[in-house]
Amino acid sequence: MVHRCVRWILNAKGIISLLAKIADMPVIWDGPENAENLFILAHGAGAPMDTYFMDHFARALSDAGIRVLRFEFPYMALRRDGGSKRPPNTQKVLLESWKKIIEEVRKPFQGNVYIGGKSMGGRMASMIADECAVDGLICLGYPFYAPGKSDKPRIEHLAGLGTTTIILQGERDSMGSKEVVSDYTLSDKIQINWLSDGDHGLKPRKKSGFTEEENLNTASKAIIDFIGK
Repeated sequence: MVHRCVRWILNAKGIISLLAKIADMPVIWDGPENAENLFILAHGAGAPMDTYFMDHFARALSDAGIRVLRFEFPYMALRRDGGSKRPPNTQKVLLESWKKIIEEVRKPFQGNVYIGGKSMGGRMASMIADECAVDGLICLGYPFYAPGKSDKPRIEHLAGLGTTTIILQGERDSMGSKEVVSDYTLSDKIQINWLSDGDHGLKPRKKSGFTEEENLNTASKAIIDFIGK
């Protein structure tokens, strides 16, 4: 069920957005209501749905005519409601949350549905993309392995992934660097776009000559082109 609650939030740019709920999870809508394409965007493990990073992509895609829906997993929703910092929910709960959001959104929306997210949010989306028969998967900083554990990759399901996918990844991501990931055997449905000198948040070092804004804009354009194919 989709319903509005009388609550507003102030994002990183000082823009106030109405906070609604779907399946009891907080959400933020961006972009035209009559859009042909919808991107459901989930946050990473440690930060909410309204960070500068998340705002950037929601704004860029909505400006391109794409409808964007951000949501928060139950543990993050409890943090927003004044609870103490909590660890992510179990994988089972995270996957169920994804399925509930997709199911509820598809009731009124008849267009193309893309799913994905930052780090953990994107990884969870990749695990149910085929089952939910979405039109595409978009991952921002995919956590191919835990920091310092490149010898234990989490890629088994990616070898047989059937959903058309784009991954936007920093070249020196501590959870999936270009040097390490380039040796993986992944599904031919997966396209990886490398962001120059980017870290797990796609941010480059100053000495690289690149800027965070440039990398975020490059990633946004790649997503817009991917959805527009």
